[in-house]
Amino acid sequence: MTDYPGYPNNPGAGPGDPAGYPQGGYPQGGPQGGYPQGGYPQGGPQGYPQGGPQGYPQGGPQGYPQGGYPQGGYPQGGYPQGGPQGGYPGQPAAVPYANWGQRAGGYLIDAVPVAILAWIGISISTTVYLLFLLVGIVYTGYNRWYLGGTTGQSFGKRALKLRLISEQTGQPIGPLMAFVRDICHILDSLACYVGWLFPLWDAKRQTFADKILNTIVIPA
Repeated sequence: MTDYPGYPNNPGAGPGDPAGYPQGGYPQGGPQGGYPQGGYPQGGPQGYPQGGPQGYPQGGPQGYPQGGYPQGGYPQGGYPQGGPQGGYPGQPAAVPYANWGQRAGGYLIDAVPVAILAWIGISISTTVYLLFLLVGIVYTGYNRWYLGGTTGQSFGKRALKLRLISEQTGQPIGPLMAFVRDICHILDSLACYVGWLFPLWDAKRQTFADKILNTIVIPA
């Protein structure tokens, strides 16, 4: 077998024969005279020298960000498909959106007390109905607009561990925008209430009102 520049005069030192490399790989700087033209032979020596060769070796994790390996190298066997939990360094983690069932449950917890008050009031008298309606508006204003706007959690969302935030800022949207969002829910009731069902197939689990105001509901 032909010797290569910089390798020991050893017939086992040629490409494709990793047994010819010294145990533990070459020290920092590589073998005397540098590496052979074309880089490491297939398989490479055991462990790259500090800093690694230029570029990623064959088999590196797909899409690893520029900047090289993390300190200590990759775990034995490499990362599973999709990379390490939470993504690679510098890559934002995927947003976990609340599903339709969770959103519907939270809304029902908020709306049912008001509906019960209205039903009791109208079954007694118009005066009682109007009084209970006023109580229901105050309750809704505190629960959905004040709490929902300042903390992102109305009573229903808190019970189901959900949170309403702005998609752009990641923060609660404030009482005024929470009120506007409930007004925009009128659009969700148009066209056979399809807007309320939109989170069933929408990628971000948004209703029409959410899309207008760029809001999302996520697990708290």
